[in-house]
Amino acid sequence: MTMAAAARALASERRVKILEWLKDPAAHFRPQVDGELFKDGVCGLLIAEKLGVSQPTASEHRRMLSQAGLLQTKRIEQWTFYKRDESRIKALKGLITRDL
Repeated sequence: MTMAAAARALASERRVKILEWLKDPAAHFRPQVDGELFKDGVCGLLIAEKLGVSQPTASEHRRMLSQAGLLQTKRIEQWTFYKRDESRIKALKGLITRDL
C-alpha cells in the first residue's frame, strides 16, 4: 500500500462511508443469506444498495479501496464479501502520522 493510492481511495466521500459502515456492519447492513457480516464481510450487493448506486458504480468504489489495501475480499459461492483490512488501516494511520 502506498500513501498515494490510499489518498486516492479516500478522496471519495462514498468510499470513506463504505469504510465507516464496514467498521460496524451489523449496525449498517441488513442480515445476509450467505456469509456472516463480521467474519466473512458484507456482500457487494448490500454495499451498492446502501450507497444507492448501481452495482458497477459500487464495484468501482470497492475496487479502489481493495487496490489501496483497505479492504479484504472473500468469495462464497457466486458472491464476493468485503471487510476492512484493519492491519492495513492501522499501518496507513502510522504512515500518515509519521510522514505528515
